[in-house]
Amino acid sequence: MVGNAYEKLGLKVGVEIHQELDTHKLFCRCPSALREGEPSLVVARRLRPTQSELGEVDRAAVAEAIKGKEFRYQVTDNVCLVELDCEPPHPVNEEALDAALEIALLLNATPVDEAHVMRKIVIDGSNTTGFQRTILIATDGSVEVDGKTVSIPTICLEEDAARKVSEDRTSVDYRLDRLGIPLVEIATGPEFSDPQTPAKAALKIGRILRATGKVKRGIGTIRQDVNISIRRGARQEIKGIQELQLISTVVKREVERQVELLRIRDELRKRGAEVVKKDFVDVTDVFASTKSRVLRREIERGGRVCAVRLRGFAGLVGRELQPGRTFGAELADYARLYGGVGGIFHTDELPAYGISGEEVRGVRRAVGAWEGDAVVFVAGEPDPVRRALAAVVDRANQAMKGVPEETRRALPDGNTEFTRPLPGAARMYPETDIPPVVIARERVRRIERNLPELPEQRCERLIEQYGLSRELAERMSLSERADVFEELVERTRADPTLIATTLEETLVSLRRDGVPTENVGVSVLEELFNLVGRGKLAKEAVPEVLAEVSKGASVSGAIQKLGLGPLSKGELQKLVSEVVSTKLDFVRERGERAMDPLMGILMQKVRGRADGKLVHELLKRELSKVLKR
Repeated sequence: MVGNAYEKLGLKVGVEIHQELDTHKLFCRCPSALREGEPSLVVARRLRPTQSELGEVDRAAVAEAIKGKEFRYQVTDNVCLVELDCEPPHPVNEEALDAALEIALLLNATPVDEAHVMRKIVIDGSNTTGFQRTILIATDGSVEVDGKTVSIPTICLEEDAARKVSEDRTSVDYRLDRLGIPLVEIATGPEFSDPQTPAKAALKIGRILRATGKVKRGIGTIRQDVNISIRRGARQEIKGIQELQLISTVVKREVERQVELLRIRDELRKRGAEVVKKDFVDVTDVFASTKSRVLRREIERGGRVCAVRLRGFAGLVGRELQPGRTFGAELADYARLYGGVGGIFHTDELPAYGISGEEVRGVRRAVGAWEGDAVVFVAGEPDPVRRALAAVVDRANQAMKGVPEETRRALPDGNTEFTRPLPGAARMYPETDIPPVVIARERVRRIERNLPELPEQRCERLIEQYGLSRELAERMSLSERADVFEELVERTRADPTLIATTLEETLVSLRRDGVPTENVGVSVLEELFNLVGRGKLAKEAVPEVLAEVSKGASVSGAIQKLGLGPLSKGELQKLVSEVVSTKLDFVRERGERAMDPLMGILMQKVRGRADGKLVHELLKRELSKVLKR
C-alpha cells in the first residue's frame, strides 16, 4: 500500500514516547536501579475499580477487575513504604522536574505555571495504589520531521509501573524496583498519514531526549505507544512497542486489520445477519468419545463444553485480519480476558485438533446452525465458559457495527492483540496527597540558559571542529560519552577520530566480548591517549591495552606484559627489509599488488608496536627500490 492509499483511507497516527529519567524515584528518595536475585519480602493484594469524582467507573478498569487476579509484589532493597502504598508520597523529585522542563523547552513547549499531580486509574496490578501519578508539565510543543512541523500537545512527568515477573491464570507477580522511576511522556498530535513518518518522529524525539544526558539508556528504558485510526474505523492505542523499526509494521498491520473488519461488517449487513443472542447450549455429550486432547482433558476434570451460534458468520470467523491472525483470534482474546479460558474453537477451522467432522455436525445440530452460520464453543468450568461465550457474543455483535475502540498490545512480529477497552475520561482525577508545584519563571529561565546542543547542531560542530566523518559524528553526537570525547581531545594530542572510535566502537566491542570495560575510567583513557599522541604507543595497540586494563592492570603494566613498547624507525625499517627480502620472488611476480599481502604480514609481526601509516610508508618505499632493480 502506497502513501496515497493511506491518505485515502484517512489514516491518522500519533505517537507517545515514554522515557525513564536517570534520577532517584519520583515520590521518594529510593534509587532507580533494577535489582535481580531473591526479593526480601512478597506482599499479596487485590485491586478493585472505584468511581471517579463524577461517579463514573472507567470501562478499562472494569475489564481488568473482571480477571479477578491476585497480585504478588516482590520487595527489593530499593523499595520503601511509598511503593507499597503504606506511606504517603513524598514531595515531587525536583531533579526529575528540572529534567522534564528541560526536555519540554528543547521540544519548543510552554511550561505550565503550576504543576498538579493527577491520579490515572490502573488496576492491572502494575501500581500498588490502583492508579498512576502523572503531572502535566508543558503544552503546545513541536518538532521538525522531514521539513514538517509536528505538534506535541502535552508533555507529562509520571511514575513508571512495576515490572511484571510472571503470570498465570489466577495471579501476577510484580517486582517493585521499577515502580516510581520518573519518566516523561511525550505525545504527538495525530498528524501522520503514513506508516514511516511516526518512526522518524520517535527517532528525532529520542535523540533530543538523549542530548540532555539525563535519561536512562538501555532496553526497556524507552517505550513507544502508537494511536492509530482510519476513516469509518476507530482509534486503537497500541502499547509496548520496544523497537523503532517495528512502528511502521505495526501501523501497516493495524490498517489491514481495520480494513478487513470493515469488510466483515459490510458482508454481515449484506447477509442480513441478526444480533447474536446469548443462547448457550451444552454440547458436552457430543464429545463423549472425542479424540481431542484439550476437550477430553477438560471433560475428565468435570468441565463442560458449551456452544453458541453466530448467525451469518460462516467463513468470516476464520478470515485473516493480519498475517497469521484471524477474526477468530480476536474472539479468543475477548474470551481469555473476560472468561479466563485458554481459548475457543470455531467451525471455520474444523474439523481439526482431533475434532472430527461428525462432532462438528453434532455441534451444529445442537445449536440449530444453518449453512451460513458459524459456531463457537468453549470447554472448561461452567462459569468461566459462560463468561467467555458472553464476551464472544459481545465482540461478534460489535463486528456488525464496525471497529471497536481498544487498547492493544504490540506483538514481536508487528501484529497486535486485544488487552482491554480503550480507557475513557473517567480514569483521571486529582491527587489529594501532594500539593501543586509552582513553576517559577526564574526556574524556567535558568534552565533555558543552560540548554544542551541539539544532536544536529553537535554533529555539524564535531565534523567541522574535529574532522570526524559524518557517520562517526552522528554517533558521537548521540553518545553518553560525548562530553568525555571532547575532554580527551582537549587534554591529549591523540587523533580525535581515534578517540571517538575507541569510545564508540572499541569499548563497545570489548564489552560484547565479556571484557569488564567498566574498569576503564577517564583517567585511564587520558593516560593511554597521551602515550599515543607522543608516539610512545601505536594506535593499533589500544584495544589490547584496554582489554588488559579492564582486567585490573595499569596502562604501563599492560604495555609491558603485552610487549607493546614502540619500535624505533630504524627497527621498523630493518623488519620491513627482512620481510621483503624473504618474499623477493613473490614481489617480482606480483609487483605493486604485493603491497596488501606484505602489509598483513608486517602488521601481524609488529602487533601494535608501530603505527600502520608508518609501516605502509616504509613498505611502499622498500618495494619501489626492489622493483626498480
